[in-house]
Parts: sequence; structure tokens; C-alpha cells
Amino acid sequence: MNTNSQILVALDVDTVEKALALAKQLSGQVAGYKVGLELINSAGFGLLDALREAAGPNAKIFYDCKFHDIPNTVLGASKAAARRGVWMFNVHASGGGAMMKAAVSGAESGAAEAGVPKPLVIAVSVLTSTSPEVLRGEMGVTRPLTEQVVALAKLAQDSGCDGLVASPLEIAAIRAACGPDFLLVIPGVRPAGADIGDQRRVMTPGEAVRAGADYIVVGRPITAEADPAAAARRINAETAGNTA
Repeated sequence: MNTNSQILVALDVDTVEKALALAKQLSGQVAGYKVGLELINSAGFGLLDALREAAGPNAKIFYDCKFHDIPNTVLGASKAAARRGVWMFNVHASGGGAMMKAAVSGAESGAAEAGVPKPLVIAVSVLTSTSPEVLRGEMGVTRPLTEQVVALAKLAQDSGCDGLVASPLEIAAIRAACGPDFLLVIPGVRPAGADIGDQRRVMTPGEAVRAGADYIVVGRPITAEADPAAAARRINAETAGNTA
């Protein structure tokens, strides 16, 4: 783990072998790893222990599970996630305050049962693939997109969550509403000139960090490169304000 890095690498691959190879290549270059739905459903939860072995015991593992269900179900799922010793997991803020409170409670009790540190619980606001037109036209949300994100951020903070997942374009508004200590984990980050893929609301890594991101989630601009470690070093240099 690189304690000076703000990169959480999205291990959006479909096998244990690919994930562990990337973790070994990136060891010492990044802050941690995001394990999402594709990988966990392909590889199973044993991957988490294997990832710790490959990346080192201090590597941050962000379980990107995006729980969104009735509060009792999320309570149980959060207990189980906490018992696995992950550093952080997330829930959808649109599940409401009671659901988010259940997630925080589950994280606390599950960690206590397992004798491990309580994981951070962060809330997902509006996916970075969602445009204002989709938010209004398909989802029927009449608030402007930034206002919707800020409203969800405040609800998450009031519900005891440690932070929020949002696009980099909303960082300033969230900081103004929730203060400097609310953890912001920011996807939708692409180096200048990179393909934005299915993202719609993006910034470069340097822009996102200067705007106030605590961590940036980066996938393909690192994992699809021939030399992932070199790609991570370039982004670390950019976020530190140095030339790559």
C-alpha cells in the first residue's frame, strides 16, 4: 500500500488470477483496491483473503456492494460484510435513512463480533453514468442533479454514514453542505485524453483531488495499460501536483 496515494484501483475483472496479478503489479503504488460485483460474483468471497495476501495486510479493500434493500436485509448483509474484514463498503443513499442507519449498525455489530475494525460505510448518491436527462426523464427526479446529490449527501451524513460516492463535478457542493471531514470517494476520473467509456460526469485525477476528493476510483486507465504500475505512478504524480 502507498500511504501517499489516493488511488483505489477498480479491479473490474472476472477471475481471481487477473485480480491477483493486478494487485501484485500495483502493490506499493496505490492506496487500495475496489472489489465490485463482477469480480465478487465471479471469484467468490475467498478472493478477499487472497487479495490481502497478494497486496499486503495493510491494503485497503473497498467492497463495492451497493446494498439497496429493506433495512433488515441491509442490516444482516452489512454485518456479514463487516465480519469479512473489509476496510469500506457502500450502500445506495436512495434506499433512505432507515436503511443507511441499519447499514451503519450492522457494520458496528458485525465488526465487534469478528474482532476486526469497523469498516467505513459510505453512500452512493447518483451514479456517474447518469446524466441530468436520465435523472429527470427516466427516473422522474425533478431536482437538478447537483441538488439531488447534495440532498442525498446530507441524508447519508445524518444517517451516520462516513462519506459519499459522487461524481467529481459535485465535490464542491458536497463539501459546502457536509464539511471537510465527510469522506468523498470519487469515480468518474479519467486522465486527459482517455476514453470516458460509460461515464458521463468526469474530471481528470488532478482536477478531482484539487476539488477535494479524498480517494479517486480508477479502473481501465490503469488496469488496461500494458504497464499498470507505471500508469498508477503517473496518476500519483498528477494528483501530487508534479509532472508525470
